[in-house]
Amino acid sequence: MAFNHGVRGSEVATSLLTPVQSTASLPVVFGIAPVNLSSGETLPVNVPVLSFSFPEAEAAIGYSDDFEKYTLSEFMDSHYRLFNLSPVVFVNVLDPAVHKTTVVPANVKFTKGLATIQVEGILKSSVVVESTDSPGTPYVLDTDYTLSFDDDGYLVVAAKAGGGITSEATVKIGYDKLDPSTVDASDIIGGVDVNGKLTGLELIKQVFPRFGLVPGLILAPGFSEDPLVAAVMTAKASNINGVFNALALTDIPTDVVKQYADVPAWKNGNNYTSPRQLPCWPMVSLGGVKYRYSTQLAGAIGATDAANNGIPFASPSNKVLKANAAVLKDGTEVFLGLEEANFLNSQGTATALNFSGGWRIWGNNTGAFPSVTDPKDSIIPVRRMFDFVTNSLILTYWQKVDEPANKRLIETVVDSVNIWLNGLTSSGYLLGGRVEFRREDNPDTELMAGNIKFRVFITPPSPAQSIEFILEYDTSYLATLAA
Repeated sequence: MAFNHGVRGSEVATSLLTPVQSTASLPVVFGIAPVNLSSGETLPVNVPVLSFSFPEAEAAIGYSDDFEKYTLSEFMDSHYRLFNLSPVVFVNVLDPAVHKTTVVPANVKFTKGLATIQVEGILKSSVVVESTDSPGTPYVLDTDYTLSFDDDGYLVVAAKAGGGITSEATVKIGYDKLDPSTVDASDIIGGVDVNGKLTGLELIKQVFPRFGLVPGLILAPGFSEDPLVAAVMTAKASNINGVFNALALTDIPTDVVKQYADVPAWKNGNNYTSPRQLPCWPMVSLGGVKYRYSTQLAGAIGATDAANNGIPFASPSNKVLKANAAVLKDGTEVFLGLEEANFLNSQGTATALNFSGGWRIWGNNTGAFPSVTDPKDSIIPVRRMFDFVTNSLILTYWQKVDEPANKRLIETVVDSVNIWLNGLTSSGYLLGGRVEFRREDNPDTELMAGNIKFRVFITPPSPAQSIEFILEYDTSYLATLAA
């Protein structure tokens, strides 16, 4: 010990820890993007892309108004423009090296030095401009011409001054273009290729290591209607990175199930019945623009959480949809009364209801209902609060892993967690909560091995989904006539 003469101070770690809040409604969306319009140096294929705004997402993965082909564009439009929410993690699975078609060179005429090819999905790097006088002899990019895209995503070829193309010339132009129709369920499901590269839904495990954000919602608009895709989405929602949990938002296909009464049979027959799954039917529309229900459900969930400081204790049910119609895939409008909507809710399916206050999300239950009635597995906000508390505890106390397993550590965890749970309770996010270190949960053999267990008790409030007023004729008020 060093010799000390005088007075000095030292520090120890604070015995109470500030909680780290998980990102309960962070959407991770798998699908197709017009990546040929990306402004990045490399096209984002099977790479998670974090974006906080529409312009940022558009620059990263491109954007198209053709939501039927480009499913990630649909989510961009809904989440950023309609619901004004961020951030979002996008995963584009369309690979320009695979999902493409080749168009042989054909005659194109320049007008005032410009030629526009009105075709979506053209890959700029594949464009070949040839002379009609000597086919096979290409002009040189940035010497004879330049390439760009207009606001509609069409390729614009511009003749350069001093180059070999005149302002009214006719040339041959060939190219490769994206073919979204060749992307199928296997691309969304993904896997691990021969080089160890992750693709598709396997990339959910890269979100937290890359961005430090915990996935809250998993979506694949247009593809979650496939039972195999939905099953994998639901499986991936559990134990992300071995510890975190999320929810899968899945659609029931409206080109197959066209009547509300047929929804339960299809849902149960295709196993859309997990506590980690929110089945949705039908689609919705705003001004004639169609959106998958799961897309707008993610927006309603995010908006509800944002109104409650990011705490997912409130149900998205009876919250506003950005829609003025419920529709099938072919655009046929669906009109559900309260009885029909409640029937779908009773079968664990969220739907759209225009009853009071405009179009609303309608449904409080996960896909597990009615087979499972345990609130933590069957009621959406209760399920999400259990996930929120679990994920937050993991994030907060990870820093204590490998610390000495002594009484100070146990007291720090118990005191800190109880203070946090008391705060959630006083704010109305929980009806009550506590943590206990129980001796019976921690036998000597486990403590010797450094394994510690804490028992957490929480009671999130259930949604008041049924409010009843009982009216009675009271004859005593007849006395007022003689008063």
